[in-house]
Amino acid sequence: MKTEQTLPTELVTANSEQLAVLKSNFPQCFDRQGKFILSKLQEILQADGVDVSRESYNLNWLGKSYARVLANEPIRTMLSEDTEHNEQKQNKNSHNLLIQGDNLEVLKHLKGAYSEKVKMIYIDPPYNTGSDGFVYHDDRSFTPEQFAELAGIDMDEAKRVLEFTQSNANSHSAWLTFIYPRLYIAKQLLKDDGVIFISIDDNEQAQLKILCDDIFGEANFVADLSVVNNLKGRNDKKYIARTNERLLMYVKSQDFSEYGLPLDESTLAEYKYTDDSGRYRLIELRKRGGADTQQERPKMYYPFFVNPNTGRVSLQQSEEFSTITHPVKSNGVNGRWRWGSETAQKNIDFLVAVEVGNKYNVYEKDYYESDEGARRVKPKSVLSGAAYSTDVATKEYRAIMGETFISPKPVAMLKDLITYATNPKENAIILDFFAGSGTTAHALLKQNIEDGGNRKFICVQLPEEIEQSKEAYKVGYRTIFDITKDRIIKTSEKLAQDYPESYFEQGFKVFKTCENFLPSSNYRELKQLTLSQSDTPPSTTGFDDAQLQDILTTWKGADKILLSENPNAINLGDYLAYSFGHVLYLVNQDFNTAALKELIKKLDDEHEFQVSKLVILGHHFDSKSQREIDEAMKNYNNKKSIPVDVVVRY
Repeated sequence: MKTEQTLPTELVTANSEQLAVLKSNFPQCFDRQGKFILSKLQEILQADGVDVSRESYNLNWLGKSYARVLANEPIRTMLSEDTEHNEQKQNKNSHNLLIQGDNLEVLKHLKGAYSEKVKMIYIDPPYNTGSDGFVYHDDRSFTPEQFAELAGIDMDEAKRVLEFTQSNANSHSAWLTFIYPRLYIAKQLLKDDGVIFISIDDNEQAQLKILCDDIFGEANFVADLSVVNNLKGRNDKKYIARTNERLLMYVKSQDFSEYGLPLDESTLAEYKYTDDSGRYRLIELRKRGGADTQQERPKMYYPFFVNPNTGRVSLQQSEEFSTITHPVKSNGVNGRWRWGSETAQKNIDFLVAVEVGNKYNVYEKDYYESDEGARRVKPKSVLSGAAYSTDVATKEYRAIMGETFISPKPVAMLKDLITYATNPKENAIILDFFAGSGTTAHALLKQNIEDGGNRKFICVQLPEEIEQSKEAYKVGYRTIFDITKDRIIKTSEKLAQDYPESYFEQGFKVFKTCENFLPSSNYRELKQLTLSQSDTPPSTTGFDDAQLQDILTTWKGADKILLSENPNAINLGDYLAYSFGHVLYLVNQDFNTAALKELIKKLDDEHEFQVSKLVILGHHFDSKSQREIDEAMKNYNNKKSIPVDVVVRY
């Protein structure tokens, strides 16, 4: 039986995840107390011919050590479900999520069940313009001694960093300290073929680029896109009227698979020819641009033979194919083809010759549709168009929400990013942990209707208070989260009106972070830690029904169960248990021998009851009951041959 408890503050290391990896691969680099010895690792690397230099290209700032501690610090909160909202018909079985709370805490809650499950992340963090209200202030409490040990720094530096975190700063250092741990965890949520887009402006773009190179890897940088959202230009900058913002794009790895964008109207108009295989356009086979001559690529220079009556071509001359043509540039210099002769022969049925002047040009038939569907293209590095403008974004928002938000993102931009990065046939998850006005959810819901997709969103928003002078406050909103939630609801209602035939119920579930009321420790860790069972019985503490539901909601992540999954109530005689697939939770009080016998009977006799993990709330079970359950799980008949792992949590 495993007993899971919280770990005292002084024993939780800031980089515990990385150290676990090192301990697994380099156990010789740790002493008997489990402390990591850096010099031993350096010796191993140098022995293998690896140059270990103290100097390197990196980004340092005041607070970087603090940011690293926050990235690896255990979760401090619990999750609570809005049962009234979630039990409504349109929301009950939805896998869309809206979560209220500090996004750093929420990201940590999501790690258990959603690691490597998110296909796309889009965020629009504060830009730190000096007028956007961003200041960094952390309410976590470390003593200088605790922080010095966690961060591996001396006491003077620890005091300096802690003073900085309480200073309400809006410097570059403050912003980087704020964004680093969030991006660090966000990377862990991405699938190997996932992608992240980050909106930013010139205030922090340079710092963010270097930071993302460090977190995601410089090789995984894709583009610094320019989003033209104000063609008239803003006059808030000296010398230049800004028309654009920036959009950084990074992939998790080189396995990223883009779906592509549909063709724009001008490109679509090029597909003006048709044959039995469908619509197509003509693309000249002669190479244009660099290295386009026979001299540079002699093997790519060869003749085609043309049937002047049909335009068909061949690589062999015959009575039918009698007219010869070569790739010749307009200046008379011999050019070359884009394809070698072997490729040309394989695709000969997709080539056609057209008489131009006194010679024939050879073209490839480029079809609009293939076995993979309609042709799609990569986005350009400059994203522009009327639908991307701030004015249009504001109008489309106000059409749903009225005068309640200042600067929403354009739905068209988010729709294009979602369309480009995700295949509608896959159940892709899109995450936005700076949800703001809810544009990402709006765009996803609309795109799902337009292409029949089944994408899911996870949106996270802090309950940031709205100033009383704002119009949103006057109409009844008290926090930005209230606006986010209401926009998603009203967007769904509007889409149902606009697409009555194709609309399908999408709904969403609502959760929020709440104070950790479990009495185990002042420093609470919800990730699993296996300790030897203590002979000292736990104190029995009663929790009400709402608290028990919060415990179940929070523990789902630890057991890799999606937050959106609904529990199944399991009656063990008079005792009520809860199951999520293979995990069964015993959290209620008054578990007795009759309930245990009923549990064993279900494990042996009910085919659908496939439990392999039994999780017990230790506060409601004395040590005798815990041992009785553990022994029963080890010794029952086990007709299904499924071992049951018993875990006690506090």
